[in-house]
Amino acid sequence: MSTRAERVADYNYERQNDSSPVTATFTDNSYAHETDPSLRNQVPVQGESELLEDPIQPPYSNSSQQLEEDESEVIDESRILKGDRLRHAKPGTSNKYNEGPDESDLPEA
Repeated sequence: MSTRAERVADYNYERQNDSSPVTATFTDNSYAHETDPSLRNQVPVQGESELLEDPIQPPYSNSSQQLEEDESEVIDESRILKGDRLRHAKPGTSNKYNEGPDESDLPEA
């Protein structure tokens, strides 16, 4: 995630070095209308002129503290299997863990 200063620097660089800058305010809402009547209102698409609800809530959303809290919520040690339940398994087939003959063991065609 970039900081405000980094974004401002990027915008300034683009403004100075863009070979074909857009000189006016450009709005294209043609994509926001469904042409197939059977799909209309199925998947709403937000146009450019509509206000965007920003889910980021600084400083809480982008912090190490939030990541640590999320990790502690996700890791539930009661669901971790003990080592004894995973180890010491014996092969269930007669050829042990052998996957079969190698290419060099196959007969010539």
